[in-house]
Amino acid sequence: MTKTTRSITTFLILTLVTFVMAGGASAEEKWQQLFNGKNLDGWTPKIRGYELGNNFGNTFRVEDGVMKVGYEAYDEYKERFGHIFYKTSYSHYRMRLEYRFVGDQSKGGPGWAYRNSGIMIHCQTPESMTKDQKFPVSIEVQLLGGNDTGDRTTSNLCTPGTNVVMKDMLQQRHCISSSSVTYRGDRWVTAEIEVRGGGVIKHILDGKVVLQYNKPQLDPRDADAQRIIADRKSDSLILEGGYISLQSESHPIEFRKVEILALDK
Repeated sequence: MTKTTRSITTFLILTLVTFVMAGGASAEEKWQQLFNGKNLDGWTPKIRGYELGNNFGNTFRVEDGVMKVGYEAYDEYKERFGHIFYKTSYSHYRMRLEYRFVGDQSKGGPGWAYRNSGIMIHCQTPESMTKDQKFPVSIEVQLLGGNDTGDRTTSNLCTPGTNVVMKDMLQQRHCISSSSVTYRGDRWVTAEIEVRGGGVIKHILDGKVVLQYNKPQLDPRDADAQRIIADRKSDSLILEGGYISLQSESHPIEFRKVEILALDK
């Protein structure tokens, strides 16, 4: 084999590896924008204590091309956990968005919710949430902002009404930390998720997988999940897909460039 042939072969191998690591997505594939930067078309809020579609206090709004989550109209937070759902259900895809925490936490917000929000995937339908339900049954990619000192990972996993499998073991802990670095201040952070239906799910930051698990599934111990299980036609607890929502959890946060790339099964 000549030197030129070896160089070409090496290049092709590296190209193939990059392609596979990118989830099979080529540079020619186009990402679909879920947020148009102008308004909340395609998105529906659900805030605890209010009916679906009631955007209490203008919690979710669009300003300067950014989706903002704010609490200026709240006297106190009073556990009014909120989520804004995109209109379409997804199963196999890559999703990415940019987020940043800003300002001060709403008065009365729980201590653990300081610089805390999330991307909820494999969500139950927004219509199936009860009026006073805190969180949709879903897989949460937990977003956390760092404190002034100390380590605080982001793109963690939380499991409202669900469980996952890691290293062939069913995980019933509510939250599991990623291996990410700490992101402090008001800087924009790009979070990416690769979702393979009821198979592998990866949390990705700066091109690195910081958390990976598989077999997302309903938790039969959870009251909200029990209602969904009762309505399912299948005996399987595995979640093959669901809706996507962004969280309102008492600390102001901004989202932009919310986009998705459908993947082949």
